[in-house]
Amino acid sequence: MAETKKGLLGRFLGGGEAVVPDAPDPSPKQDEAAGAAEAPARTSWWGRLTSGLARSSQSLTTGISDIFTKRKLDQATLDDLEDLLIQSDLGVATASRIADALARERLDKSVSPEEVRAVLAAEVENVLAPVAKPLSIDAAHRPFVVLVVGVNGTGKTTTIGKLAARLKAEGKSVMLAAGDTYRAAAIEQLKIWGGRTGAPVVAHEQGSDAAGLAFDAMAEAKSAGSDVLLIDTAGRLQNKAELMAELAKVIRVIKKHDDSAPHAVLLTLDATTGQNALNQVDVFRDQAGVTGLVMTKLDGTARGGILVAIAEKTGLPVHFIGVGEGIEDLAPFAAEDFARAIAGAAE
Repeated sequence: MAETKKGLLGRFLGGGEAVVPDAPDPSPKQDEAAGAAEAPARTSWWGRLTSGLARSSQSLTTGISDIFTKRKLDQATLDDLEDLLIQSDLGVATASRIADALARERLDKSVSPEEVRAVLAAEVENVLAPVAKPLSIDAAHRPFVVLVVGVNGTGKTTTIGKLAARLKAEGKSVMLAAGDTYRAAAIEQLKIWGGRTGAPVVAHEQGSDAAGLAFDAMAEAKSAGSDVLLIDTAGRLQNKAELMAELAKVIRVIKKHDDSAPHAVLLTLDATTGQNALNQVDVFRDQAGVTGLVMTKLDGTARGGILVAIAEKTGLPVHFIGVGEGIEDLAPFAAEDFARAIAGAAE
């Protein structure tokens, strides 16, 4: 019988006994590398979100207060505001829309920093609401194949582990594929996540062919009747043609098993990279058919506004955001919560 969501996540977060008997016993160093949570969350998601976005919101709110304290709203003030928003990576289009919204109502009138933050939150939510979409697992495809792509260091493997825990908690059978065959550490890391979540892992030796690994994983997931197959990939710089060609080969091999697969291609983006994340979206969407985004490391940057610019430019669904290392710190993306948190709004 499948465990309840509370039961599985409770055991996972509590660092309980691994479900798969043959899974490696992670050392403290390995455990940290896998991003495993140390204890059940003691704060709400809103608390973790606002804490994670503190650096981004502080740079915005401080700048807004500096601009609007004891000052009427004139064109020079609006120009200063636009510059601040653009420097915070929200994008030119969003910055212009926020300035226009203020000008329509308050031009030549006094305006408080709180009023500006309220307009900021509302306009950011308007941009993000259309892209805030959950990852939908279509039961008509079995396995439902999720390919996770991105450059080195964006958190692909950790995201897969956290996503596996979430799916298992929903009662789905999950299989993992260690497709980053270049790095022994990535293979081992995925095995640790597999042991913790009770998800079998298909892995080959380091240096083996990634496409061959994907082919075998598809066969095993079909044979096992898995609901979901999560496939890791090697980190790729978006300007390395030979590595992108290898990724295209992995996708072709997957389609030999199921022409409709992969059913979702998730691109992990590191928020700390700022504007470079926009370039990554463009290239990976062209080369790998990206269907949705996961933004990680929002807690490590003052550039969280880049998510707004990406949404404005690409319109790609944002499925999850990460604001920490724990399993509870990767959560489905909610536009209103994000907008209010980055604008420094109260709960």
